[in-house]
Amino acid sequence: MLFAVPPQRAFAYLADPRNRPAWQSSLRRVEDLRPGPDGAPSGAGATWTDVTAVPGVRPRMRTERSEAPRHWAEVGTWGPVTARLTLTLEPTEGGTLVHVDLAVRAPGVGRLLSTLARRPVRADLVRAARLVAAG
Repeated sequence: MLFAVPPQRAFAYLADPRNRPAWQSSLRRVEDLRPGPDGAPSGAGATWTDVTAVPGVRPRMRTERSEAPRHWAEVGTWGPVTARLTLTLEPTEGGTLVHVDLAVRAPGVGRLLSTLARRPVRADLVRAARLVAAG
């Protein structure tokens, strides 16, 4: 996914959980945000709860990796389900290429859920690219 902004700007927008409700279609709001040890809301070790559009699905999220402006990863857990999202940002002439890796682990359906999530995640990133470019 191409973001028409420099990597630092794309990273800052994507990694900050407070921006997520604006571009993540399934997310209604973020609650209980606790910054990482570095004091940043997007820093490694930051935690929060995603309040989703799906009743009863409120994953507890944690930033696992935050290496601005190149790598960011989060993991979310709710019940027996664990989802891991990794973003790798690559500078290009036109801005930033954002590479996404998403893996869902769930008893018996993890692979299916990972596959089904690809299209909505891509659509969310298209929305994020548009929003961050608009400023």
